Amino acid sequence: MIDTRSPHTYSAVFRELRARVGEAAPGRVQILTGPRQVGKTHLLLALSRELGGRAVYAAADTPAAALAGWWEAQWRRAEAVANPERPAVLMIDEIQHLPDWSVRLKAEYDRMVREGLPVHVIVSGSSSLRLGSGARESMAGRFERHRLLHWPPAELVRWFGMNPDRAVETMVRYGSYPGAVDLLGDPERWRHYVLDSIVEPAIGRDILAMESIRKPALLRQILAVAAGHPAEVVSLQKLRLSLTDRGALETVAHYLGVLEEAYLVAALAKVSRHEIRRRSAPPKLVVLNQGILAAMTAEGPPSPDGDPARWGRWVENACIAHAWNAGQTVRYWRAAPLEVDMTIEGSWGRCAVEVKTGRYTTADLAGLLELCRRNRDLQSLVLCDRGRESVAREAGVKVMSWQYFLLHGPSEGGG
Repeated sequence: MIDTRSPHTYSAVFRELRARVGEAAPGRVQILTGPRQVGKTHLLLALSRELGGRAVYAAADTPAAALAGWWEAQWRRAEAVANPERPAVLMIDEIQHLPDWSVRLKAEYDRMVREGLPVHVIVSGSSSLRLGSGARESMAGRFERHRLLHWPPAELVRWFGMNPDRAVETMVRYGSYPGAVDLLGDPERWRHYVLDSIVEPAIGRDILAMESIRKPALLRQILAVAAGHPAEVVSLQKLRLSLTDRGALETVAHYLGVLEEAYLVAALAKVSRHEIRRRSAPPKLVVLNQGILAAMTAEGPPSPDGDPARWGRWVENACIAHAWNAGQTVRYWRAAPLEVDMTIEGSWGRCAVEVKTGRYTTADLAGLLELCRRNRDLQSLVLCDRGRESVAREAGVKVMSWQYFLLHGPSEGGG
């Protein structure tokens, strides 16, 4: 059976950090990154409660953190409760708000190692850009990174007690932000939460804090275009022409990469054996949480019967984003007129995947069959509506419902 467990879910990251703080101290610094509002602070507080008096939690995005001596005080607190049999665990949340955080963290870590202090350190932040660059520059060899990514439906079932079918429907139509679950009954309030607490801070605080962003209006427009074209292949030239503030093609490509580092949009590369062709091929835009789609789209979520074409794009986007958030390498394939929605490579194995909503025929699988003919090591897989599996089976292709895929990944066992 293919391993469908993701190392980037709330449950998996919690288990991993619990295991790390159970090791001999001082160990490497544990750096937790991920999108906004996926539960990083909640996770640290839950781990703190479990550890009891061993844990020292501090938030670096509070006014107190700006006061002189705050940083030193947190380390003294941790050292005061530490002993060799019961190492302390210092947790600093949203550490990127502290100036020169990586240099200061390196100095403290090196001191702990020299003095043999029994203290574990976990730091977190919503900005992968800022934490990633800071860690690479100053913390080389001293840290381990954990990414808590967008929640799959299985986590909604596990932590909110949702019925599996409701969890899948919620994920496709409204995304999977845990803090938004209790607002699902109030669409307007839910929409403002996603825009004001997730999208705007990610753009206005995390990304724009980077010096590389010279055209913030262009960045926002690119995000809006991606939200309007989920799971579509869009050439950079076409994307550029649709923008008011156009910028150079290199700038547009760079900003797509920045949006991916911020866990908002992925620009999938085309499968190609030639690196130059891969780089020049137009990207496939995938919004990494359906909640962003729903909040930024004036029409709101589509329905299968009322808008089948848009519904199909949303389901395809959800399936591709699910694979990306599970840590798989995801691309698309095209050899006109044939196309395959995505290829997956990673812990799930290597497979080519076609997503079909509504009726489809064997002719609609021509691209999938051709790609797998050219690449014998690729497993073919069709994701379709429940009850429509017979066409793929008759073509000799593995098939399951997209609902099953979103709950379990491409594991054997059902549809």
